[in-house]
Amino acid sequence: MSGRVLEGIRILDLTRVVAGPFATAVLADLGADIIKIERPGTGDDYRYGPSPKGETSLSFQNTNRGKRSVTLDLRRAEGRDLFLRLVERTDAVVENFRSGWLAKQGLGAAVIQARNPRCVVASLSGFGATGPWAGRASYDIIAQAAGGLLAMTGFEDGPPVRAGGALGDFVGGLYLGFGVVAAILERERTGTARALDLSNQDAVFAVTDSALTILHGIGARSERVGNQHPFTAPYDVFATCDGWVAIATGSNKLFRGLCEAIGQAQLATDERFRSHRGRARHRREVNAIIADWVEERSLREVLAALGPEGADLPCTRVAGPDELASDPQLLAREMIERHPHPTLGEVAFHGNPLKFEGAEKRRLALAPSLAEHNAEVFGELGLDGDDLARLAAAGVV
Repeated sequence: MSGRVLEGIRILDLTRVVAGPFATAVLADLGADIIKIERPGTGDDYRYGPSPKGETSLSFQNTNRGKRSVTLDLRRAEGRDLFLRLVERTDAVVENFRSGWLAKQGLGAAVIQARNPRCVVASLSGFGATGPWAGRASYDIIAQAAGGLLAMTGFEDGPPVRAGGALGDFVGGLYLGFGVVAAILERERTGTARALDLSNQDAVFAVTDSALTILHGIGARSERVGNQHPFTAPYDVFATCDGWVAIATGSNKLFRGLCEAIGQAQLATDERFRSHRGRARHRREVNAIIADWVEERSLREVLAALGPEGADLPCTRVAGPDELASDPQLLAREMIERHPHPTLGEVAFHGNPLKFEGAEKRRLALAPSLAEHNAEVFGELGLDGDDLARLAAAGVV
């Protein structure tokens, strides 16, 4: 079986910056036709960021790969009319404006679905469309703070720390992409489409490691413990003489294997360390023993002793982007894509983790230049070059 998983699905993408564009990039990876609608002249704010001088942001290149770009001013009547004409032939509209903004332009879910009842409308905002915080502004750090992740992250004697890589935005994006596919699947079954209201606070809260459930059940708060695990040890990063290594023992069997590997088998029968809870209570002692053993050795020596050729424990080097670019596992899994670019020479993308057997790659490799596909997409509505020139002069496209 070949083809693309989401072949034939068309999505109008009104999202910008990180969370929404990441969601639609994942859908593009799976073969959906993503038409990114941007402001005339300036486009998505994320086009302006880290890049060689005069080039579109490299972050934009990654989170908008495989899409088509058109420009359209939704604040203008003619722009709204063109948008609704595009809606007639689309499967989903995805947006991440502040809650209520699209409805204020006269393009809320009811209007969109009146034009096309089979069109899913998926909205992601900081706090959703309901509740006392609906409509509040948000960014990644706000979502992490409001969702509970920030309070759990960092060392016990330090301040809350934002999880790296805009994790809150990417979590919201994953839920958004999943929600779009789920809604399209339901539409195929029922014939009508729903609107999705997703809050980034909700998305982050949903992945805070059962913190509320544990607090409610046994009264245990998810305090900051750095890189460690609140309920077992060792589960941390340790400094070798030439780098950092992560070691995780999530079972008594694994802990026994670690003790044997470092030549201290007796630790596994020590009353302090025989159980998960005991090791968690005495994590400082456990970690100090492991740290003393690790620091006398190179990263290669530690991995040889504890890795697949040794004790076969969960452990790995702490890798940075420079190392990951040549990581043999990521390369084997096609998680690093390199594509020729007309002005950048080459762009490297993060690959698609969803590996469907026999599925083809997305049709378009690169992120689009601003308005690159205006003639192509609006031509499907019957507009010609003269029409587009007039609309451009009026600021509509």
